[in-house]
Amino acid sequence: MPEDRSNENRPSPDALLEHAEREGRGRLRIFLGAAPGVGKTYEMLMSGRARLADGIDVVIGVVETHGRKETLALVDGYEVIPRRKVDYKGRILDEMDIDAILARRPALVLVDELAHTNAPGSRHPKRYLDVQEILTQGIDVYTTLNVQHVESLNDVVAQITKVRVRETVPDSIIDQADDVEIIDLTPDDLIKRLEEGKVYFPNTAQRAIENYFSPGNLTALRELALRRTAQRVDEQLLNHMQSHAIQGPWAAGERVLVCLDARLGGAARIRYARRLADRLRAPWTALHVDSPRSASMPEEDKDRLANNLRLAQQLGAEVTTIPGQNVAQDIVRYATANNFTHIVVGRPTRSRWRELIEGSLTYDLIRNAGDISVHVISGNERSTEATSRNVRTADEQTQFQFWPYLLATAYVAGSLAFAALLDQFLDVRNLAIIFLIGVLASAVTGGLWPALYACLTSALAFNYFFLEPRYTLTIRDPESIVALGVFLVVAVIASNLTVRVQRQAIAARSRARATEDIYLFSKKLAGAGTLDDVLWATAFQIASMLKLRVVLLLPEDGTITVKAGYPPDDTLAEADIAAARWAWEHNRAAGRGADTLPGAKRLYLPLRTGRTAIGVVGLDNDKQGPLLTPEQQRLLDALADQAAVAIERIQLVADVDRAKLAAEADRLRSALLTSISHDLKTPLAAIMGAAGTLREFAPALPEQDQAELLMTVLDESERLNRFIANLLDMTKIESGAMEPNFAFHYVGDIVGSALRRAKKIIAEHKTEIDIPADLPMLKVDPVLFEQALFNLLDNAAKYAPAGSTIRVQGWTDNGSVILQIMDEGLGIPPGDLERIFDTFYRVRKRDQVRAGTGLGLSICRGFIEAMGGTITAANRTDRSGAVFTIKMPKPTNPPDLGAASTDDNDVGDLGCG
Repeated sequence: MPEDRSNENRPSPDALLEHAEREGRGRLRIFLGAAPGVGKTYEMLMSGRARLADGIDVVIGVVETHGRKETLALVDGYEVIPRRKVDYKGRILDEMDIDAILARRPALVLVDELAHTNAPGSRHPKRYLDVQEILTQGIDVYTTLNVQHVESLNDVVAQITKVRVRETVPDSIIDQADDVEIIDLTPDDLIKRLEEGKVYFPNTAQRAIENYFSPGNLTALRELALRRTAQRVDEQLLNHMQSHAIQGPWAAGERVLVCLDARLGGAARIRYARRLADRLRAPWTALHVDSPRSASMPEEDKDRLANNLRLAQQLGAEVTTIPGQNVAQDIVRYATANNFTHIVVGRPTRSRWRELIEGSLTYDLIRNAGDISVHVISGNERSTEATSRNVRTADEQTQFQFWPYLLATAYVAGSLAFAALLDQFLDVRNLAIIFLIGVLASAVTGGLWPALYACLTSALAFNYFFLEPRYTLTIRDPESIVALGVFLVVAVIASNLTVRVQRQAIAARSRARATEDIYLFSKKLAGAGTLDDVLWATAFQIASMLKLRVVLLLPEDGTITVKAGYPPDDTLAEADIAAARWAWEHNRAAGRGADTLPGAKRLYLPLRTGRTAIGVVGLDNDKQGPLLTPEQQRLLDALADQAAVAIERIQLVADVDRAKLAAEADRLRSALLTSISHDLKTPLAAIMGAAGTLREFAPALPEQDQAELLMTVLDESERLNRFIANLLDMTKIESGAMEPNFAFHYVGDIVGSALRRAKKIIAEHKTEIDIPADLPMLKVDPVLFEQALFNLLDNAAKYAPAGSTIRVQGWTDNGSVILQIMDEGLGIPPGDLERIFDTFYRVRKRDQVRAGTGLGLSICRGFIEAMGGTITAANRTDRSGAVFTIKMPKPTNPPDLGAASTDDNDVGDLGCG
């Protein structure tokens, strides 16, 4: 029979659909770099200039020049879309104006830093979402991206560089790109650019070279960028071949396909394919062709095939099952359509005479593979590989039922009656067709054996009532004998075909239901955020699909304990506990129906992933004997695999959180020890030095020197007291033991008290106080509020130069009382604004700025928030300096106690201005 190649030269519908979806969109080009500073923005601007020279309408949506002269020079000549101003916590941020770009509708827009996070309140939280909206309007986009921002590579980059990048872009964005252009520099060239100050400022560049930009890190990042680009190019090549119906393979890149069936040696083929893919650094796929013979496979073969598919998935293969009639042709067709360059298949195992009759899959593949390399693997085909289950399965036996046979009898009787009516009009040989209808109806409704019963009764009825001599089982005419024989053969063949089609339809519906249930189960697991949700969903799904009672056990404190069940059940007998523990420790089934501890009430099966065992699932019902049929066992394996992966995911997330907490605790402990060693030692050393000098040389010292030494002892003692008080306050905040003693107070009174306490600290600064006398009273703890103000004044005195002005001002705004402390220092570095209130966090200071503990601002935030207010930090807009803003809610029913006792001038007199 000639081969059917009618579909081989047709374009792939999926490839054509993807091509059609791109028709109305703009084109996306990503300039992908291995590290900052390789020249992505420069190359994007150069490519844009080339498009400008071609007469294309090109504008800049956003470009970050980072002060580089070469980049600034390239921006000249472009039309730049003005950025949108966003007010965020008192800071003015510049963001790309997507509405202005859409209104301008250029042919091409340049967008730098695709992974950028937009300011809160923007239309989209991420810049790549802005780019997607621009593309949907038919506008082309050029954009830049570093490989460390690719989501799937985030963990790998963190492992290499020890730096976790928080701004990431989904891999789907790269997959949607029409062009990915890699921008590459050798590590030596990039380090040279760093040393020349072309990437970062000199002091920052040196730290970068010592840490992130080491030659080893840069080499690894280059390889990641090259491989990710090669992966996208390979996908584009495959899509091009499929959309143009080009027969492969094009050996531009290696791809490995391993063929799986129920034969022995499947595991050996899978492992060989994995090793081959690793050597070639190529993707690999495990393929099974589901032919009509698959439905009639023995259960042992079905188990072996299911185990092989699971093994391939665990080893990282893309597992695919396709329907087919001619297995060899279907494999070659799939391989050529998907550009596979290697096929791994097992050696022939049939005898020579069976190969002559049925053909050989291996030889057919070799003959039809064309330019595809075929690897024939013998493998260690041991009988133990088949299915070494230690769980007895229940036989899929159905109880004998009489109603199909009664129904078949009724169909035959109906056919007999109808044939009797037509007997006078039709030839007797045509009446056999009427009985054939009854046989087919019996096959559809009752199955094979009722259909065969209908064949026999129809033949007898046809002979008895219609063949001469009638009303006897004797056949006189030889032609009638032939007609009866043909009827029997046709009836048997038709009934078999009908039953086979019916079984295939039932199996297809069953697989569709199971697939849908498993898909919904996987979606439910993906959306589960806690371990309890995953366990409950797993127990319910297994119980509902297998009609069993389910318990789930997880390890805890060195043993195995019940964590969930459906119906809820948390009590286990001693035999069940022993069986569950054995299943967990040995990673094998135990309990009812198993070879080990069969006396338990339940059957216990380990939940395992590719790494390790996760837990144990226990199953039971009210029936006697084995619990699961082979089909149910395979379904349970699929559910258990998904549940184990979901449980492992939750546990890994918890482990990561614990690791983060431990790292943060270590950081705080280190900061605390550093702070104590410095901030305790310094004042103690000053006190001991001054006191020792007074003791040894007091008679010889002038009175002025003695007074200065005594003042030093007093000042350093006060400094030491403040530090210890800060530690105690921070301890109260962290432990949640802070309970404000609320009362109504005037803001001016508390500000005045704080200024008096800080008089020595701010003695070298001028103070300006603007606290209106009519400010409403606040319900606060005066001690905590004063301490917060004192810490802010102390901070301002540290960072503002002597002779500068510290300003304290207050006003009311929309039901709140606002209080600001402003200084005239250098301000807060933009990168420190978000962390300025973190515990033990210190902003880098000038050489002559006295050191702080890193606790003062953290205590301010803790105190203010404990009283229901907020505190923010920003830089002044009128001049250099920092501004701290306290926002307290205005009380709804303040007491009427008359005018303020401390007016604006009274407070001002307390300062040094």
